[in-house]
Amino acid sequence: KFDLGSDDKVAVTLTNTDTSGVSVVKTYTFKRDSYVIDVRYEIKNENATPVVSKAYFQFLRDGNPPEGENTGGNPFTGVTTFTGPAIYTDLKKYQKITFSDIDKNKQDFVKESSDGWIAMVQHYFVSAWLPPAGLKREFFTQKVTDKLYSAGVIVPIAAIEAGASGGITMPLYIGPQEQENLKTLATGLDLVVDYGWLTILAHPMFLVLSFINNLIGNWGWTIVLFTILLKLVFFPLNQKAGKSMAHMKTMAPKIEAMKARYGDDKQKMNQAMMELYKTEKVNPLGGCLPIVIQIPFFISLYWVLLGAVELRNAPWMLWIKDLSTPDPWYVLPIIMGATMFITTKLQPAPPDPVQAKVMLYMPLVFSAMFFFFPAGLVLYWTMQNILGIFQQWYINKTFGPEKIKAVPKR
Repeated sequence: KFDLGSDDKVAVTLTNTDTSGVSVVKTYTFKRDSYVIDVRYEIKNENATPVVSKAYFQFLRDGNPPEGENTGGNPFTGVTTFTGPAIYTDLKKYQKITFSDIDKNKQDFVKESSDGWIAMVQHYFVSAWLPPAGLKREFFTQKVTDKLYSAGVIVPIAAIEAGASGGITMPLYIGPQEQENLKTLATGLDLVVDYGWLTILAHPMFLVLSFINNLIGNWGWTIVLFTILLKLVFFPLNQKAGKSMAHMKTMAPKIEAMKARYGDDKQKMNQAMMELYKTEKVNPLGGCLPIVIQIPFFISLYWVLLGAVELRNAPWMLWIKDLSTPDPWYVLPIIMGATMFITTKLQPAPPDPVQAKVMLYMPLVFSAMFFFFPAGLVLYWTMQNILGIFQQWYINKTFGPEKIKAVPKR
């Protein structure tokens, strides 16, 4: 622990002198209000011949996820944030290297470049070596022992003549994955907040969330407001889906009659169904497609809330003191399960009895799973369900079977 006092930075120096006439001074420079540490090697050559050397900058860590990180806080799901080395170059852009690939010696990344950086990534935090632009560098990853791995960069140092000194300075970032800050440090460094193929949706969502939070100053209410906005945006699609489902429900007796008439003759049954859809002017996929379109958006928001370090230690209200950890009293998961049950009861019952029973038990299963989710994610899903209840009530009232039957066919 260092006290900067009135200074803006403090330097910690380590010296090594060997018997070959070469001394090395390694200096760590810590700066006020900065997660960037300048690491410098200063080499003094007291020999009669030039010294040519390379500087090694590396990370060493085990292959285990951070404490409490198993599957993103939920032991019932396979969802987990990435832990391990990552490399960025202009040639291949952002590349993640898994520990399992290192075990098998199958790691595939750009080994030599004149640009880029290497990092060790985990949930919420990242450490990264950031070589200066234009400097030749060699990236490496390797297994040291069982469950212990190293990753780093090797940089050549210009020849140091007899009696002269020389060296190299390498910036080291160790801190939170604050995207706007990471952008200013190195090209592509903000990509360590990894949304995968959903980045094109997730990143704009994060920007909107950040904008709202800057206005109201509370991430809990930011999630509530953003969920409302998202629901409003997709309301026309949900309304269309609800109308289609209600129309399909009015056709159920006719479909059952056709099943009894055609029995196992699937070809005639399908022809009759297509004719019925044409006569009733109904698209059988009309209730599904609007919902399918929304799925990538909801998954994207899930990943944004899971990966945003801004939610770490961020309180909402009352007993929710940290939106990145599970609700300590399990109130939100219980409310979420109850609202999910109400939503299920409001929706048209599936014709298949087995499917209907599964839908009935789903809220209980999801509540148990959500006990282990971060409170911010549970808050999002709870708000989704609450808004869904009002939405489904409106759809049922507006597009009930009696309303559909009253609409004249064109």
